[in-house]
Amino acid sequence: MHRVPIARIPIGVTAGQVAFGLMLLFFVVGPFVIYPVFLMKVMCFALFACAFNLLIGYGGLLSFGHAMFLGTAGYVSAHAAKSWGLTPELAILCGTGAAALLGAVTGTLAIRRRGIYFAMITLALAQMMYFLFLKTPFTGGEDGIQAVPRGHLFGLIDLSNVNAMYAVVLVIFLAGFLFIYRVIHSPFGRVLAAIREHEPRSTSLGYDTDRYKLLAFVLSAAISGLAGATKALVFQLASLTDVHWTMSGEVVLMALLGGLGTVFGPVVGAFIVVGMQNYLAHLGGWVTVVQGAIFVVCVLTFRRGIVGEVARAFRKSL
Repeated sequence: MHRVPIARIPIGVTAGQVAFGLMLLFFVVGPFVIYPVFLMKVMCFALFACAFNLLIGYGGLLSFGHAMFLGTAGYVSAHAAKSWGLTPELAILCGTGAAALLGAVTGTLAIRRRGIYFAMITLALAQMMYFLFLKTPFTGGEDGIQAVPRGHLFGLIDLSNVNAMYAVVLVIFLAGFLFIYRVIHSPFGRVLAAIREHEPRSTSLGYDTDRYKLLAFVLSAAISGLAGATKALVFQLASLTDVHWTMSGEVVLMALLGGLGTVFGPVVGAFIVVGMQNYLAHLGGWVTVVQGAIFVVCVLTFRRGIVGEVARAFRKSL
């Protein structure tokens, strides 16, 4: 009798799956070793850096004003929770929606220019938002919105409990991270990468490049807003720090340190930057000098970023 060959299904895991498993294990076990609030801050900034990396690493659009989305969402969610009495999930949705709307408006203006002109427009718009929040009464000016209530998630889970808050932040971070991963590996992500590599050729193939860039900008703004809204509830504070231009510089640093155009690079970069800010705080103003020195060394040593160099060494996609 003639035997019908049975198709064999390859069994194995990719480097990306291993890296995701290690990242998940770190954040699950981390609270037992490291201060949970520190890890929640890392996850918020990691999500912010991943959103920024979606725009620059895969879309080729350098924004110097991404802090406006982080800060706007923080202010809106904090105000919604404290003044309107909304539950935490609704407050986060309000903040994320406000950031997405702001991204649609500012993106429509910014994508009309390219390169350094695009970057300067985003910086100018971010500074406008900074002074708007400084003068607007509901933001509290230089004091910000303080004592923001965490409330009960879906009316059931008391987020004043640190463990409950940590679990919620972890779920939000993983959801945002996996969403970005799906976008990157979707047909939309492929077209976005093609636009980054050669926009005129993409246009000649029939793609509306401005529409793709605007959608990428709005997605990046919305995810940045999700990070900002979550951060406001974690620290029960929304302040001008999150809207200032230095915050936009920090997220650039996170992405560069970890590796532009890598999936896990921004997470590593965020952990390093936030870790330096926390554990070198006793140095006072010298923290910035130390950060600058480390940044210069990393750029000269790891030109593709830490994760980028690791991926190149093992010839794996991370």
